[in-house]
This record gives sequence, structure tokens and C-alpha cells, in this order.
Amino acid sequence: MEKTLSIIKPDGVSRGLIGEVIRRFEKNDIRVIAMKMVWMTKKQAKGFYAVHEKRPFFESLTDFMSSGPAVVMVLEADNAISKNRELMGATNFEEAEEGTIRRDFATDIEKNVVHGSDSPETAAFEISYFFNAFEIAG
Repeated sequence: MEKTLSIIKPDGVSRGLIGEVIRRFEKNDIRVIAMKMVWMTKKQAKGFYAVHEKRPFFESLTDFMSSGPAVVMVLEADNAISKNRELMGATNFEEAEEGTIRRDFATDIEKNVVHGSDSPETAAFEISYFFNAFEIAG
């Protein structure tokens, strides 16, 4: 079983999409094994997205991610990373496949409702950023 991190971003939380996103995970045999709501500070958002520090979108991304509460989750499934990324759809919602979370709910490239780890190494870092071992039920 593989683990990955998923975030329902502030736009998804404010629009009442938490239940719908989780329903899609569960419908596709992805288990939520840890979950909490957080409101990151700008510094915490910068730490989480440090890999993008030199990118032109870094400031607006970290502003957005610290603009309101988000739901962070550890997901578990066979091939959890690829399954989650398939359900999320492309980062640019206009390029995402029909029926994906981003295609169905995103309003722009940054306000695209969800984040998901892109590799086992990234997942390990991202999970440990928000959760300790005692908080994960799997």
C-alpha cells in the first residue's frame, strides 16, 4: 500500500467541496487514513512549497495557500500517488480530463481545489510536514 498527501485548498474548503472530494477518493478505493483542517501562515506555506521558491508563481501561490483553511489528508491505496493524480486532473483545469476534480471545480490554474504529491519522495516530505506517526491510522 502506498501513501500520499492530498490537500483540499482554501478555494475548495470555502466552496463546500470537502465531502465531494473525499467521496471521489473513497469511490475509487482510496482510503483517508489521516485528516485535519489547517490554516497555514505565509511562512508555513513557503516552507511547504519551498521547491517552487524560484518560480514566478511562488508568491501568489503561498499567498493563496495561506488565505484560508485547507484540509490536509494522508491517502492510502495501491498506487495511491498515480490514482490521486488521475482523479485530480491536470494542474491547468482547462487541460484536465472530463470528470476530474480540477476540471469539474477549478476556477483558475492556482485555485484548482486540490494538491497531491507527485512522487514517493515528495509524499514522504509532504506527509511529515503536516502529520506525525501517531496521527496516521494506517
